[in-house]
Amino acid sequence: MKYQLPKKAIITDAGFASRYLPITKTIPKAMLPLGSKPIMQLAVEECMAAGIEEIIIVATKAGRPIYEDYFHGEVPQIKALLDKQGKSDRYEPVREVLENFPKITIIEQDPNYPYGNGSPIASARDYINDDEAFVVLYSDDVVFGSSDVKTLIQSYEAHDDAKAIIIAQEMPREVLNKYGIIRLKNEEDMTLENIVEKPNIEDAPSSLTSYGRYLLTPEVFKYLNPDNTGLDGELWTVDAITNLTEDGPVYIEKTHGTWMTTGDPKNYAAASEYYNKEYLK
Repeated sequence: MKYQLPKKAIITDAGFASRYLPITKTIPKAMLPLGSKPIMQLAVEECMAAGIEEIIIVATKAGRPIYEDYFHGEVPQIKALLDKQGKSDRYEPVREVLENFPKITIIEQDPNYPYGNGSPIASARDYINDDEAFVVLYSDDVVFGSSDVKTLIQSYEAHDDAKAIIIAQEMPREVLNKYGIIRLKNEEDMTLENIVEKPNIEDAPSSLTSYGRYLLTPEVFKYLNPDNTGLDGELWTVDAITNLTEDGPVYIEKTHGTWMTTGDPKNYAAASEYYNKEYLK
């Protein structure tokens, strides 16, 4: 079955980000800044560049009001002060977020789901129609210089039989033991067999690293349920995508940009340095 092209995106930030404590006791991880923008906004802008019309952000209970305020909260006192000071141009980035962004709905992760990176996606099930494909972004994965979401959608237009499409980046051999590495079923067609999590370097099946950019079809939800937990009793997106390969092809596309993770303070610092060098003039 060919589903409608994605017009919706699910962006997840529903973990506790324990590697960032104590700051994430108060601030969601994806609200940490790159320049003057939170990481989450970069993910939203990536979706906008691909024509996504509706975004569902899945947050923690504590994070939900923070995202609600950022994307929907009016701040007339700031605008009035800037107007009075003759600095109205400084309010423009706020106006852009409040007026020009697509529809953004903030939800909490369903507490009935187990821990795991698949649970936020499953929590957004009611927002996805049965006849439409959709995209998923992990907010701690940042892509500079291109929209992976656009690449995913273009690939889906070319692959009528796709059950899912995932993005990958070639990584140096010496770091392959830190990521999920793709094993190809068919190298010519670039289809997935499975993903090996943090393999020994000598056992890595390729140099293609999978990260949090996926195009999924609604069929994935039959595998994203509490009965399909995997390692450590968690619900894993990768497991669900691997299960989809039994139903039909899962294609891999290489990113046209530069992927960096902000999942821990050290990598966040590297991403900040890159952003400051490339985008802050």
